[in-house]
Amino acid sequence: MTIEEKTTRVDGAREEFGAAAALRVLGLSHSTYYYQATRETYEEKYAHLRGVLEAVARAHPEYGYRRATSELIERRGGMVTDRKVVQRLHRSWDLSLLRTARAPRSGGIREAILSAGNRANLVKELESIGPLKVVYTDFTELEYGGGKAWLIPILDHATKDVLGWAVDESKTATVAIRAWRAARRSLKRLGKSSRGMIMHHDQDPAFISYDWAREILVRSRVRLSYALEGAKDNPEMESFFGRFKVENRSLLMDAKTISELRALVSKRMKYYNGKRRHSSLGNETPMRYLRRVIKRK
Repeated sequence: MTIEEKTTRVDGAREEFGAAAALRVLGLSHSTYYYQATRETYEEKYAHLRGVLEAVARAHPEYGYRRATSELIERRGGMVTDRKVVQRLHRSWDLSLLRTARAPRSGGIREAILSAGNRANLVKELESIGPLKVVYTDFTELEYGGGKAWLIPILDHATKDVLGWAVDESKTATVAIRAWRAARRSLKRLGKSSRGMIMHHDQDPAFISYDWAREILVRSRVRLSYALEGAKDNPEMESFFGRFKVENRSLLMDAKTISELRALVSKRMKYYNGKRRHSSLGNETPMRYLRRVIKRK
């Protein structure tokens, strides 16, 4: 167990058992614990560099941390920053993914995911998620009266609201982008920006494509998070799909064309967002809950 993990365990146990007892059980000294509990994180210490490093990554996608450091120093009027600091910040802030999104090199995004390892899943380590901070997406196959089609929704974690969706006969980056742009229109109507949001999904070819990364990372300034174990790492989306298919099975079979299917999905999404109550939201509808928490802020 690392020192950071022991510190977290002490935080969780100190109210019930007292800090001294928790420290003794975990073999952690008082000085080490209080240092860890009060110190700034590496990302907090260098937060002032984030904007300029992102700008460098967008302007020069071919730059590694060495050339990025030189560019950073020049942009900051000669203020020197160590290369190793820049290298670590590149990893911490997923700037390798941002750089890849600008480079149309085949397989580049998948390479960046492999390089990031467990850090490619940005959602897994989050302790709490507020409204419109994390959204999930994925494709699911719908059987309907006219055959089969693909549905892709954009689902908000905290409010369970489907911000946008698309239905098509194929699952491609173009279809995924259509769903995301519908979600951005919803955010605009709510007076909210997508900037800084996390988009979590699996490694479907549509989601590791250059077009998708350019739309999400570059144009929308959204951070990409990748499930490393398929559906197991995206349970919110799988739960939504399960409910949607069970509740609408007979209605889906009444649709005979793709146009009829889209009209049906539109109607059911409006019902889901505006009328279907969720126990996890205190038996409120997603839209009412979302508007209430936004108004409260």
